[in-house]
Amino acid sequence: MFFQIFLHFVSNLSTIAVGFLSVIVRWISVLKKYVESTRQKKAIFSKQERLPCIAPLVTTVEETPQNVSACVRGHFPQWLRGYLLRVGPGKFEFGKDKYNHWFDGMALLHQFRMEKGTVTYRSKFLQSDTYKANTVHDRIVISEFGTLAVPDPCKNVFERFLSKFEVPAITDNTNVNYVQYKGDYYLSTETNFMNKVDIKTLEKTEKVDWRKFIAVNGATAHPHYDADGTAYNMGNSYGSRGSCYNVIRVPPEKVDLGETIHGAQVICSIASAEGMRPSYYHSFGMTRNYIIFIEQPLKMNLWKVVTSKIRGKSFADGISWEPQYNTRFHVVDKHTGQLLPGMYYSKPFVTFHQINAFEDQGCVVIDLCCQDDGRSLEVYQLQNLRKVGEGLDQVYNSVGRSFPRRFVLPLHVSLNDPEGQNLSPLSYSSASAVKQADGKIWCSYENLHPEGLEDEGGIEFPQINYGQFSGRKYRFFYGCGFRHLVGDSLIKVDVVNKTLTIWREDGFYPSEPVFVPAPGTSEEDGGVILSVVITPKQNENNFLLVLDAKNFEELGRAEVPVQMPYGFHGTFVTI
Repeated sequence: MFFQIFLHFVSNLSTIAVGFLSVIVRWISVLKKYVESTRQKKAIFSKQERLPCIAPLVTTVEETPQNVSACVRGHFPQWLRGYLLRVGPGKFEFGKDKYNHWFDGMALLHQFRMEKGTVTYRSKFLQSDTYKANTVHDRIVISEFGTLAVPDPCKNVFERFLSKFEVPAITDNTNVNYVQYKGDYYLSTETNFMNKVDIKTLEKTEKVDWRKFIAVNGATAHPHYDADGTAYNMGNSYGSRGSCYNVIRVPPEKVDLGETIHGAQVICSIASAEGMRPSYYHSFGMTRNYIIFIEQPLKMNLWKVVTSKIRGKSFADGISWEPQYNTRFHVVDKHTGQLLPGMYYSKPFVTFHQINAFEDQGCVVIDLCCQDDGRSLEVYQLQNLRKVGEGLDQVYNSVGRSFPRRFVLPLHVSLNDPEGQNLSPLSYSSASAVKQADGKIWCSYENLHPEGLEDEGGIEFPQINYGQFSGRKYRFFYGCGFRHLVGDSLIKVDVVNKTLTIWREDGFYPSEPVFVPAPGTSEEDGGVILSVVITPKQNENNFLLVLDAKNFEELGRAEVPVQMPYGFHGTFVTI
């Protein structure tokens, strides 16, 4: 229908006033958006059938505290010297009590050590207070994201009733990511606790509470870093007037050797649009001069969270996808702590991981992995991940896919700027930012991928050459393709030419790719990609994979005869 209307206008140009040319342009834009929306629906609702069972990848394993020598096939570059550190859930029950959600499992620390072409592996369970308490009682005594700890069965009925009104203990099961502050490494999740670890021994050395330093109730597991080591993060705070999103800065150097996050400051507080229903967020964006926070319609009902124990529900019950709200971008000056006045909005979407952000021609450009359906957190219950056959297919086909998108936020918008026109000056991006009558800037995204990414199930766990290109204009990022509920391929995306390079091996599931730059090169993709690849097949070994980041050709793999669960995030540390 749109195409026929467009042809009608073109065939009668001789009788149409010049002013009507703008109408044609608008119809072309409508047609383009229609085609893009059709493509997006196809991507979201594409079906998979006969998915293989991945239950062994989300099952309790034993730790491997002693170094195991890996069998190297191919080769690991001689210059590759360091630790690949990863963390994720590795224990899913205590006694007769079982966790409900994938995010709940006890943190298992993984270490691959590479030196002179050889590789060793070890793993240890984080000796958090939560892990110790659960072990002593042989049951789950501290609630997690999707699992409510039940009252002690040894108590009488009255005592168990009273226990519902006790303030619930906050877990220190930090199983999401390795983060760095002042040269030290910590395991982090999204509560107020972090656990400092010795990366050589994988032993916990200290438990750190954010609340002892600044007035926040936690921080993300995805901080950003300046070149000098200054760290930035975001955390929520809750009070009688509602909730705030807080930008945190941690200085790069220690005054005293015993310091942890001493000197941390809240440099900006952003009031939640819905006082008692703030947005859930997992990460944020950062350029050289700005912090970009995305307030999305994935809401946390604080009343439900606070009363979860009384109601017999987990914390996850308080999170809901509410697409009646649009997504908003907040931009904060890193140096002054000032929130910029621009009001940037987009259609409702959810993002868990940002790819990169940079500044260009008076704009902030931010690239994100986005989903149009925010209900994926509900899907990752263990009972769903462990299904087989048609039931597993149904779970997978109910999950929205994640695709890379670019948004452009013009920073210097004035009252005199025209309404209804694209304020983005960037000729290389089709992303638009249009000023509306109420002064808001409506942001429409640009897809950063070709259609082939739809066949790969979208992409998540994005990583870049962070040390050289974080906060800068860039060309490449790496991630996992999701033709299953966990990553089943590794993908290199060229965001300039919009091309894909893919590594896949049937029956194997690679983890988040980690880029390691080769010494002496300034090329953006001059280095290697590391990924831990696991399989549910009993007759096959898990392995650490090393790819040439330029062409994605396999250089080598280090096989380890040890069972490993699918994990979340990690980092490479040079030795």
